[in-house]
Amino acid sequence: MPLYKTIQPNSQTTVKIWKITESYEDLFKPLDLKSNSLERVLGMKSELHQRGFLSVRHLLRDFGYTDQDLYYDDYGKPHLKDGKHISITHSFIFSGVIISDNEVGIDIEKQREKIAIIAKKFVDYEFKYLSKDDDTYIKKLTVIWGIKESLYKLFATPGMLFREHFLVIPFMLQDGKTVAWIDYMNKKYRYNTAFLEFEGFTCAFVTT
Repeated sequence: MPLYKTIQPNSQTTVKIWKITESYEDLFKPLDLKSNSLERVLGMKSELHQRGFLSVRHLLRDFGYTDQDLYYDDYGKPHLKDGKHISITHSFIFSGVIISDNEVGIDIEKQREKIAIIAKKFVDYEFKYLSKDDDTYIKKLTVIWGIKESLYKLFATPGMLFREHFLVIPFMLQDGKTVAWIDYMNKKYRYNTAFLEFEGFTCAFVTT
């Protein structure tokens, strides 16, 4: 069972990351999926997405939950029936789940040069401390995107924009953490963030 990494950022929060090495069949066999989950996975056109979906259910099992314990609200945000907070991500060969007593968000992204092309769509304030000449520019952009995606998942409010409403405080890659803010509807919300790199991927997560 390729549980790749477990992180405990605080006593109320655990992150688990899975490296997806199994076939679709091997991931599918041991799971007891509820009918709408079965419908979702069978309707996916990409086996990569199917394996990502199923690996998340294996992570749930590692936490002691089943697919029956998970449900989604009208905004597509996942919830657990016991009231704990959860966020889910998968990207190519990795998936991740964060579970906490408090609100959380998580994102895994593959580090790719093309993120520089779309940077203006999600970066504003952060350009003040970023440099295109920095050889860590792509990695830093990926961290910023991951943090903002995590914030979006946590807040789950239609109309929020990465560039306008989310702000990531300057950071060093070696620090593995920073602070982020949501500035929305004349209110400001502060979040702790953490990030790590592995095998050309970046995982970021936010906690309250």
